[in-house]
Amino acid sequence: MSCACGHNHNHAPPVALGGEEIRLDRPLVSLSGRLICQDAAQMLLALDLLTEHAELSRAEPGNLRFDLVQAEDPLVWELNELYADEAAFQAHRDRLKDSRWGRESHGIRRDFTRSEPMPRIRAEMAHDRTAVSDLLTRAFGGEDEARLVQALRAEGSLALSLVAETEGTLVGHVALSPLRAEAPALALAPLAVHPAVQSRGIGEALVRAALAAFDGHTIVVLGDPTYYGRFGFAPAELDSPYAGPHLMALGPQLPAGSRIAHAPAFAAL
Repeated sequence: MSCACGHNHNHAPPVALGGEEIRLDRPLVSLSGRLICQDAAQMLLALDLLTEHAELSRAEPGNLRFDLVQAEDPLVWELNELYADEAAFQAHRDRLKDSRWGRESHGIRRDFTRSEPMPRIRAEMAHDRTAVSDLLTRAFGGEDEARLVQALRAEGSLALSLVAETEGTLVGHVALSPLRAEAPALALAPLAVHPAVQSRGIGEALVRAALAAFDGHTIVVLGDPTYYGRFGFAPAELDSPYAGPHLMALGPQLPAGSRIAHAPAFAAL
C-alpha cells in the first residue's frame, strides 16, 4: 500500500518476542532480506512485476506471510516471507519458474537470509487485534468467530486471549471467557489455527497453555469429544442452551444439572 512518504510501504506491527516455544515436527521456513535494483529501469520493472508476484505468493496454500516494503532507497525492497514447512517453500519456488516474476526478474539482485523458526505462545497485545480477526476468519471460513472475540473484548469478557506467533505472524489463537456458574468456571472458545499449519500441535499447545493459566477453575468447551478428550474433558450434564454430547468440562466438577451461562457476546452467534 502507499503512504504519505510516497513509497510502497506496508507498516507492519512490531514483533513481540518471548513466550513458550511450540516444537513442531517440521519447522516453518522464513526468508528475509532485500531485492536490490541496479537502476531506475530495474525499479520500474520491479514495480510492474511485484504486485502480481505478491498476490500469487500470498494465495499459495502453504504461505503464511509475504510482506513487501519499499525501503527509503527506492531501488531497494525489503521482503519477509514465511512458509508452513520445507514442502510449502519448495512449492513456492517451483511456481516461480513459470511466473512472470521468475522469468523477467533475473537481473534484480537478491540478498536473503533463511531460518527455520518455531511459533511461540504469548498474550494478545493491542496491535494483534486485526490479525486475530483475520486469523479467525481464515480458520473458520467466515466472520462469526472473529465477531465473537471482538464482542467479548468490547464487553470486557476476555479473561484470557493467547496467540501463537512466529516472527510477527499469528498462526494460532485461543480465548477464555467467564461463565456464570456455581463455582469459578470459564468457557474455552474459540480455538483457531491457520489452515496451513493445522494438525501440527499448535492448537494442542494453546489449549494446554490456557488450561495452565486457570488451574483450579472448571473449563467448559463445546467441541469434538475426540479432540478435547485428549486433555481430559468429559461430557458435562449442565443446564445450558448448548447441552448435549459436545458440551464438555474439565476441572472441579460443577453439580450435575446446575445452570451455566456464557458471556452475553455468545447470544449473537
